[in-house]
Amino acid sequence: MNSLALGRCNAVIGLQWGDEGKGKYVDLLASEHDAVVRFNGGANAGHSVVVGGERFSLHLIPSGILTKGRLAVIGNGVVVDPDTLIGEVDGLAARGVDVSGLVVSDRAHVVMPYHKSEDSLREELLKSQRQVAEEGGLVEIGTTRRGIGPAYADKVHRTTAVRACDLLRPAQLRERLELVCWAKSATLSPLGEPDQPPSARFDPSELAARAAGWGARLGPMIQDTAYLLHGLLADGKRVLFEGANGTLLDVDHGTYPFVTSSSTGVGGIASGSGVPPSALNSVVGVMKSYSTRVGGGPMPTELHDDRAQYIRERGREYGTTTGRPRRVGWLDLVGVRYACMINGVSTLAVTLLDVLAGMDGLEVCTHYEFEGGRTDRFIPDAADLARARPVYERLPGFSADITGVRRLADLPREARRYLDFVQEAVGVRAGLVSVGPGREQTIVV
Repeated sequence: MNSLALGRCNAVIGLQWGDEGKGKYVDLLASEHDAVVRFNGGANAGHSVVVGGERFSLHLIPSGILTKGRLAVIGNGVVVDPDTLIGEVDGLAARGVDVSGLVVSDRAHVVMPYHKSEDSLREELLKSQRQVAEEGGLVEIGTTRRGIGPAYADKVHRTTAVRACDLLRPAQLRERLELVCWAKSATLSPLGEPDQPPSARFDPSELAARAAGWGARLGPMIQDTAYLLHGLLADGKRVLFEGANGTLLDVDHGTYPFVTSSSTGVGGIASGSGVPPSALNSVVGVMKSYSTRVGGGPMPTELHDDRAQYIRERGREYGTTTGRPRRVGWLDLVGVRYACMINGVSTLAVTLLDVLAGMDGLEVCTHYEFEGGRTDRFIPDAADLARARPVYERLPGFSADITGVRRLADLPREARRYLDFVQEAVGVRAGLVSVGPGREQTIVV
């Protein structure tokens, strides 16, 4: 990977609405690093990685766990669902994966059962009031209902939050859960069905017992990861940061309010790990050869015809976490340019180029058109972006199967033209091109 000019501290960041294929590139680059760090998001994210023909689906554990001898660090910026994490650990171990290198930040916040209830209740409430909500500009976000947003909200509320370190103090946590369960029952019960028992009543004794079990199981993994990472860097070790979700879902810079609840770009690394921005040497920005999105929110290039289904089936565009079919559209270079700017991307990693094989022609969005004129700027506001009409550049398609290609020079001329167009439009060189899901199905430019 010398052509990527990686330093000792590098990041892999998604440039679209998530699901770009970051997990594959993290897995590919993990062999050149000593630790792989997840710094944001929760079990709402999912990375699919194919190793030796086997597919691994990861939700909380960094993809670097699949490379033997590497530390896989869950940073303080992640919200951890203990049941999901334990299930992942057990599932990987059963398949022969060494999980001894997994470390969890003692400052990572915990997704509790009441967070999932709140997430689901809020979505159902908005769905039941769809007409009123739409008139007011609010609709259900389309969350995974994994409790991610409510867990981040409690992190800010402070008094109702639970951190990984609290799992190691069961007696004190039991006392806090008395207050938390009272507060949650009071605030969430009105959201339940009036003719049924309140669905948001929680028993602090039961939750405390579950938490004690989580602490006993995860305790050996929990430590101060900020000092761990600084120690690694001081010793000359190499660290790779693995982003979850995508830049266009960033809570500050994405299509608000249809975003996730964390900082998904490089800005989240410092707050989500304790490693300062000055330590970062390079940023690999991962983008699909087309666009996809899960959940609500505007997507200017979305397709609703047979072409969408063709791409969806060939690209296996179904959520790793939820199984939901993803919305599919042409490549939106306006969004990719914006994401590169926000993240200071030094190298592009293009995925799923093979999926486009067999299409008569390919279209790429280069600008947006509004009533007031044309712009090449991305609009990080859902209401305004919903009014944008995509301006397309049409490029020739290619028919050849490229899954066996290992050199850029061996790609069909039309496929290379597509890549050249993307690089020129974005202003960043493509250093990695994926032509299939396997580790070996990667062209290093």
